[in-house]
Amino acid sequence: MFLPNSRYYQLKTVEAVATDGRSVKALSLRPLPSPPAKPASVKGNDKLDIMAQRQYADGTMFWHIADANTELQANELVRVPGRIIQVPEK
Repeated sequence: MFLPNSRYYQLKTVEAVATDGRSVKALSLRPLPSPPAKPASVKGNDKLDIMAQRQYADGTMFWHIADANTELQANELVRVPGRIIQVPEK
């Protein structure tokens, strides 16, 4: 269902009941990893996929950077140039 480089790869689906009573399938909760990370300064034109390309040579791994930080909205991590965020080593 998801590609191997997706953060949702190998997550189990569960049955859930929607507020209107319908039965729906959903992904189970994914525990957030806490890998070793280094602080990195956000540059003026940075986006998470650009930072992931620089760090991992794979822009689709942007979610590793998002997961290593506590911001609820991932795009907020790169909104302010100069902000220091955590970038996992891999």
